[in-house]
Amino acid sequence: MGKAHSNALKTLPYMVYPPPAVPRLAAIAGRDARAVREAAERYGYAAAYTDWRDLIADPAVTLVDNGGPNDLHAEPCIAAAEAGKHVLCEKPLARTAAEAKRMLEAVSRAAITHMVGFNYRFVPAVRHARDLIHDGQLGSIYHFRARYLQDWLADPTTPHTWRLTQASAGSGALGDLGSHVVDLARFLVGEPTSVSASLRTFTTDRPGGKVDVDDAFVATIEFSSGAVGTIEASRVATGNKNGFMFEVNGSGGSLRFNLERLNELEVFSAGSDGFTDVLVTSPSHPFMRYWWPSGHIIGWEHTFVHEFAHLLESIANGSSVAPYGATFEDGYKAAVVCDAIASSARERTHVAISY
Repeated sequence: MGKAHSNALKTLPYMVYPPPAVPRLAAIAGRDARAVREAAERYGYAAAYTDWRDLIADPAVTLVDNGGPNDLHAEPCIAAAEAGKHVLCEKPLARTAAEAKRMLEAVSRAAITHMVGFNYRFVPAVRHARDLIHDGQLGSIYHFRARYLQDWLADPTTPHTWRLTQASAGSGALGDLGSHVVDLARFLVGEPTSVSASLRTFTTDRPGGKVDVDDAFVATIEFSSGAVGTIEASRVATGNKNGFMFEVNGSGGSLRFNLERLNELEVFSAGSDGFTDVLVTSPSHPFMRYWWPSGHIIGWEHTFVHEFAHLLESIANGSSVAPYGATFEDGYKAAVVCDAIASSARERTHVAISY
């Protein structure tokens, strides 16, 4: 994320032109002194710290971009807000809904601009899908089904990392990948009202440590609109590298998307013979005015440029990043749903969503 965010901050001023603001890379923090100095030199940060508190205390820093492990989301973000600094926090916002609520309360008290790094809101095809849904092109929404599948943990000899420990990560595939699924469910279809779920850990011992988080989950979900859905995520789904796929069915049409085909959106309209594959690269499509001629595709890294441009525009205008950007309230609500999924799996029962 540090690489992706730094690339976006350096690209933004000359591609999103004129930029809403020009970011200056004032400081970077990391735990290893040599590594953080190398990162500062590589990406062009003016200062390098081994303590995040020093970064927040630096008067040159007015926007704190928190891309640390999940257990280092709450304390630095709260401290940054209390210091009057704007905050972007990578997803998931926190390890639990209770922790996310403390973060939401802190940024609300401070009245600073805040955003959660749900960058898939800034994929042109995803934004186009939302526009079609909210413009009524699909009619009444009946179904939302989504799955986020990776396979980087399919080999049981893959070494242990912080992502496999509940104390540092909060959860496994649920928070890492499922939070994206939950956020886009809310972004596209609306508020969930209940879930019923199962979680599984297939490998409990890995080289370097025990695993106490989930490898995969599946859940059914109900929405306040009356729509129903299925959501799942896995980090052991062989053959899948970054397969985030969703489909929305309505009374007047359907659409479906696969992140591994980021520039395409399949759309079905009632009365047609089947799905049409739309290449979302025309100047009329979301964000594409910043980039290339029609048909020239963009990549995953460009979603972060769109995300930061939106954030900087909100800071410059003194406005909320909502509804297109994810606020800390959105991050909190995603955490509530993820907690409900975990609770449903643990208690083997249907769980109502309550914010």
